[in-house]
Amino acid sequence: MTDYPDSPGVRAGSPDTAFEAADDAADAAKSREAMALKFIRGRGLYGATADEVADTFGWERYSSRPRLSTLRAQSKIVDGGGRREGASGRRQAVWIAAEYAPPLEREQGEFWEAAE
Repeated sequence: MTDYPDSPGVRAGSPDTAFEAADDAADAAKSREAMALKFIRGRGLYGATADEVADTFGWERYSSRPRLSTLRAQSKIVDGGGRREGASGRRQAVWIAAEYAPPLEREQGEFWEAAE
């Protein structure tokens, strides 16, 4: 399975069990991505952190991050620039839907390019 971000990814050289697990997880991942995107869109410019997404749906904290990574790779969400404290006490990125991102300005870097 190498069609990330459209399906859960597997690193080159991984054992065959990793590919089987990715195939099994694909439907659940798509569902969770849709749920996370709807939630983040619904929060507008306030956005959401990975922990906030996980807490909203009762997911393990570690399980929201791959879904957000995929949404970012698909340019559906972008780093909104804000930071909020997560459950670990560390600051987390606040993700916003790409349609809420400021207008593109090339010299401002990767954040702005991700919204294209």
